[in-house]
Parts: sequence; C-alpha cells; structure tokens
Amino acid sequence: MAFSDDLGQEKNLRSMARWRSTARVLVEALPYILKYDQKIVTVKFGGNAMSDESARDFAQDIVLMKQTGMEPIVVHGGGPQIGSMLKRMNIHSEFIDGLRVTDKAAMEVVEMVLTGSINAQIVTGINHAGGHAIGLSGTDGNLILARKLEKMRNDPTTGVTAPIDLGFVGEPEAINPEVLRTFIKSDLIPVIAPVGVGRDGQSYNINADTVAGAVASAMKSERLLLLTDVEGVLDQEGKLIPKLTLSEARTLISDGTIRGGMIPKIETAIEAVESGVSAAVILDGRIPHVLLLELFTEHGAGTLITAE
Repeated sequence: MAFSDDLGQEKNLRSMARWRSTARVLVEALPYILKYDQKIVTVKFGGNAMSDESARDFAQDIVLMKQTGMEPIVVHGGGPQIGSMLKRMNIHSEFIDGLRVTDKAAMEVVEMVLTGSINAQIVTGINHAGGHAIGLSGTDGNLILARKLEKMRNDPTTGVTAPIDLGFVGEPEAINPEVLRTFIKSDLIPVIAPVGVGRDGQSYNINADTVAGAVASAMKSERLLLLTDVEGVLDQEGKLIPKLTLSEARTLISDGTIRGGMIPKIETAIEAVESGVSAAVILDGRIPHVLLLELFTEHGAGTLITAE
C-alpha cells in the first residue's frame, strides 16, 4: 500500500513539474503577446517547407497568433508543386536566374496549383485548427495589380546585355490594402496565392517572396516572416547569423556570403524594412512551431533583419 502511495505521489510531482513548466512558458511569452497585440504580421509559407507535418504546425501557429491578438496575413508559394504538375502534364519548363519561364500553358497550371489545390489546403488546415481563413489570389478584388517583369541578362559569350522574355512572369505594381483590411475587420485570416492581374486583365505568376514583401509594406506590418527550407542567413563557416542590419546585409551580398536563392529573399527583406516594416526574418519552416519560437521567445529562431 505504501509503495502504491509513493508511486502516486511521484506521478503527482511529475505532473506538477510539467504544469509549472507550461506556466513558465506562458509567462515568458506574455511580453511578446502584448508587443504584437493588434499588429499585422505577414507570413510567407514556402513551397519547400510545405510537408504535411510542417503544414499542420504552421496552421496551429497561425491560429494561435490570431487568438493572441495578432492579425496574420499568409502568402504562400508552391514552386515544387507547380514543377511536379508541369512534369505530369508533360509541359516543358525552365528557369532563368531563379525565375520560372511561364508561357500560356504553364500559366494555366500555375493558376490551377496555386489558387486551387495549395491555397485550399492551407485554408482548410487553418480552419481545421480552429481558425477562420479565406483563400484569395491577387486577381480577387484587384488585390495585386501586376506588370510584366522586365529583366536584363548578360550574355557571357558576347558580353552584350539584352532583355529576356520570361513569359507571364510579373511583379507587383500596387497592392490594394482595403481588400485585406475588409477581411481583417471581419476577423478572417487572408491566405494569398501569388498570382497578380495586369491592367489588361492578364494574370501573372509572381514570386511569393516578392508578393509577401509588397503586402507587408502596403499593410505596414510589424513583421515580415519568410519561411523557407534553410535555417536563415549563414556566414562563411556555415553558422547562422541571428541579426543583420540593412547595411550588413548588403555587404554580405556584395562579398558573396549571401548567394543563390537567398539573394532575392534578402532583397525582399531589405525593401520591406525600407518601406516601413519594423523587421523581416528568414526562418526555417521545417522547424516545428517555428513561428511561435520566433515571435514568443527572446532568442528567436532565424535571421532578423532591421534598419539599424
């Protein structure tokens, strides 16, 4: 009987320790909950970070952000999923300087995948986690007015710089913030597919990081969070750089420390901060509940980019 009582007491002590640990976490998070109360946080959810487990954690994080007083806006990518569908449909696709050349056939697939399956999956995940999300593309309510992306390329053989045609690849010309404010006032979480519409009614495929930056700037977001499949900006030794100023980020681009696909992400972060966003963060979307770690803990979880 005494042995049974000892086991029961030990179990109660373990339970109390867990409860105290949970209470400690909540208390430590309180200053950050107050800091972001009623603040807009724009989150880009990248295609390479969209595993089933990551998507579930992401949905729970977004709902908790909303319930603690934040106003999250989600922009999603879908490059790997688009590539897979193009391959299944035997549509040739190539990349130039990291951008997918998008002809008419490819554009139809882009719209189908981004505004259809991926957008619906994210909205369903957030709603299943207890939130109230609504799916949008940039064509809805002229949310994203786009123009054709004009890009120049240097021919390494001739040394001549000439324009290249990427097809229906665009860039944001203007964001209509009233569309998003309407949904936010209705207590809904906007989930945006990065497809814009031109003045002539033509749809354009836009880089999701670029859209997230433009939305964050237009909405004067407190934070722009770019989720991807790397832990953040790494130094020459491969170690995470926890914080960068704008000038430091530009230096790391010029000296080659920041290279490849990280360059457009950092450029997006720089433009957003220059446009009034308090800070931008590059995060590894594969880390469980990485949004909560970034927003509600002192140490954060990625690379923070600020004006100074």
